[in-house]
Amino acid sequence: MNLFDEKIDWSASLEPLIEKYKGKKHPLDYQNIYQLMIMVILSAQDSDANINKISPALFEAHPNLESLSVSNVDALIPHISKVRNFGTKASWIIEIAQSLKKDENIPLNMENLVALKGIGRKSANVIMREANVPAEGIIADLHVIRVAPRIGIIAESKDGNKVEKQLMQVLPKEIWGEIGMAFSFLGREICRPTNPKCDICPVNNCCNYYRNL
Repeated sequence: MNLFDEKIDWSASLEPLIEKYKGKKHPLDYQNIYQLMIMVILSAQDSDANINKISPALFEAHPNLESLSVSNVDALIPHISKVRNFGTKASWIIEIAQSLKKDENIPLNMENLVALKGIGRKSANVIMREANVPAEGIIADLHVIRVAPRIGIIAESKDGNKVEKQLMQVLPKEIWGEIGMAFSFLGREICRPTNPKCDICPVNNCCNYYRNL
């Protein structure tokens, strides 16, 4: 049976998942919102582990937006040269720093975050979730894109924005802030691409994939 054929109260069904991961810090090892914003930009098409590795030296040299705003691309590149697309990302970061100038000017709403170079909806959702401000969307990273259709909540799509839109239509706004990151952790730890650990999954009772095993 396909879960699309029946009405499921997803809010209630996903409660155990939210309970398991609620408030769990993002895998990027940041100390403040400035660091998180920079690391989120750097992590596009790269791994959180790689960004965590290069970050200490980067933030020692550039501890805040103020120090970045008086720097330049050439000075920034040696600190991020092991990151994918480092040249483009360096120019985005310097442009953001020169425009915002101080850490306290980092916006914490969707409209102003996505107006910044290198920050799309996924990144903005991550920043807003970690800053603990009301959600305006749902994080849709690679794990969410894979896990949400597998469970049976939405149709499959490789487009993060489409996945987010579908999830926003199905799920109540009060869980938007936590559910994306919860799916992401589920995908990292339990709902792996191959050999998922279905027997210990907190939502196996409403999962399409598990039901069809």
